[in-house]
Amino acid sequence: MRGYYLRYVQVLLQFFPLAIAFLRDRRRFLLFGPSRQVSTAVHRDRAQQLTETMLDLGPAFIKVGQVLSTRPDIVPPTYVEEFATLQDEVPEEAGGDPMTVVEAELEDTIDLETLEPVAGGSLAFVYTAEYENERIALKVRRPGIVAVIERDLRVIRGFVPLLLLLADKRQRYSIENLAGDFEDIILEELDFAREASIMAEIDDNFADDERIVVPDTYPDLCSERVVAMEYVEGRKITDERALAAVGIEPTEMATLIARTYLKMGLIDGVFHADPHPGNLSVTDDGRLVIYDYGMSQRLTADEQADITALYRTLVRRDVDGLLNTLIALEVLDPAVDRVQVRQVLELVIENLEGRSEITWRQIITELFARLHEFPFRIPPNVMLLMRVGTVGEGVCRTLDPDFDFLGVTRSFLVDHGFIESELETLLSDVRDDLRASLPVLARTPARFDTVFGQLERGELVVRTEPVESPTGGDPAVGYAVLAGALFVAASVLVFHEGSLEIVAGLGGLLTLGQYLRKRRHQ
Repeated sequence: MRGYYLRYVQVLLQFFPLAIAFLRDRRRFLLFGPSRQVSTAVHRDRAQQLTETMLDLGPAFIKVGQVLSTRPDIVPPTYVEEFATLQDEVPEEAGGDPMTVVEAELEDTIDLETLEPVAGGSLAFVYTAEYENERIALKVRRPGIVAVIERDLRVIRGFVPLLLLLADKRQRYSIENLAGDFEDIILEELDFAREASIMAEIDDNFADDERIVVPDTYPDLCSERVVAMEYVEGRKITDERALAAVGIEPTEMATLIARTYLKMGLIDGVFHADPHPGNLSVTDDGRLVIYDYGMSQRLTADEQADITALYRTLVRRDVDGLLNTLIALEVLDPAVDRVQVRQVLELVIENLEGRSEITWRQIITELFARLHEFPFRIPPNVMLLMRVGTVGEGVCRTLDPDFDFLGVTRSFLVDHGFIESELETLLSDVRDDLRASLPVLARTPARFDTVFGQLERGELVVRTEPVESPTGGDPAVGYAVLAGALFVAASVLVFHEGSLEIVAGLGGLLTLGQYLRKRRHQ
């Protein structure tokens, strides 16, 4: 308990100067005075200070920053962008020496003299070693990291009431839900047996795709604290020389990355959720390697269908579909005022369409910034998928600054039958309109016959209130109006499988002839 209070005070002191600065933005003298305007540059400096503070405080706070980078409903865009740069860079000694875990679990299985350190992350350390005449990689959880994480989670929970007091009313609902969701994400990441299982599943899903490399696992060596896998070498994905050496254009690799992650989420339902440049590399033969599956997730069939619907409605700018999907994903409460939310979503679509360039990050930021007026939460699976989209798009645009993530997404959805092509969409809309119009069209010939009879008997009369005194009229004008209507009907009916457009066209010609005959006799 003493350790908890000391840690609480340490964290409080680290964040205290920035907390004072934020409070002064509301009231210049903390308890009274006007609010003050702060420039974007100042906010950027503060975001960098917060990022450095999270790195100093260790693994749990690094994960907090990574999660906050997907939450534009809680933090402003400037902070979202800075937090997105957070990667697992902590000193090797943090959480204890991983070698003690290797010795305890694998001393009788591998030759420890062949062990070589490769890299360190916030939760684990990576080694290579010889096993059955092959070089393998070992991801080893730091021995004391669970206790450190659990302590820091308690500290974070202790800060939630303070944050709720300082937060805007619209942010409180999101903060309350975020605390619990964050714990679920980080505790799952500590379970290495789960990571090995998901890694093997993703490997199976890409077994037929030679362009993707997911390192094979060694189940007999894996445990709750160790993931043993095939050692696959590669060069960093953002290394232009590496891509040039294997004859791959940056745009081609960016497209492969985007379509790979879309397949994971929308087709397979199990996905790697941390596609930053440190976890992606290219082999000497031009294949994409994906490392580190700690931050990964499985989707239920319903979640997968709802996530697919989210992508589809965003790509098609379908406001009603987007509203229904946000409710299905439990982002919005079913009892929300649908009329007001629909107006907000229409404004989001309108603002996005007015831009010359639209990115996934802009969509997410605009969407949730506008929804802040309504109580909403972002479930963990949706949060991770948002991270995949924003971080993955960042990698793709590093490779190709003009990369069209939404265009690739639309192409993927069309290829897999989730949405129709533009032509198919147009024809589908026409078919729907015609299907709704068939009952009326079926009665059209009889109505034409009735109207022609009335015209012949002089019974068709159009009454209007003249603006000026009548000075005469054209008795043939009725034929002209009717002929125009029939020609319009014929142009619409041309898409129909039957031959009604011929009937309408002939009727138009006959009526036009009658009009011309009347004009000659005037």
